[in-house]
Amino acid sequence: MSSLRLLSSAARRATTFSLARRGYADVSDKLSLSMVLPHKTIFNSQDVVQVNIPATSGDMGILANHVPSIESLRPGVVEIIESNGTQKFFVSSGFATVHPNNKLTINVVEGAPLDSFSPESVRSNLQEALKTASGNGSEADKLEARIEADVYEAIQNALAK
Repeated sequence: MSSLRLLSSAARRATTFSLARRGYADVSDKLSLSMVLPHKTIFNSQDVVQVNIPATSGDMGILANHVPSIESLRPGVVEIIESNGTQKFFVSSGFATVHPNNKLTINVVEGAPLDSFSPESVRSNLQEALKTASGNGSEADKLEARIEADVYEAIQNALAK
């Protein structure tokens, strides 16, 4: 029997199946959020109202009942809105995975609370990275410095807001 006929036959014999229904987000519904680095969890809460992420396809907000998806992240700010306030974390890159049942996981390479960065240190490190990127070093060193500069520029922009 061909695989298509076998699949059709199995589908006809299945007596019950359910389709997930999506509705509009309800602010009384909460997200369960876990944001982790490779070596530790930096945020974990069951009481999140909304999460704004710097997806590579553009900034996006995630509420309860969001369609399951996976988004890659660019350097930027993850804003976490809870009932009792807002927290902001700078992330270098990673992935956000929206699971069914209002669960969101954010896996990042590096991340820290935005208020832990000093504008003076960021400015100084950015200048050093730009100097290395335009210097006479190896191509690998220049490329690494360019990536570092991109991240420092993103931090600098986030601190300016």
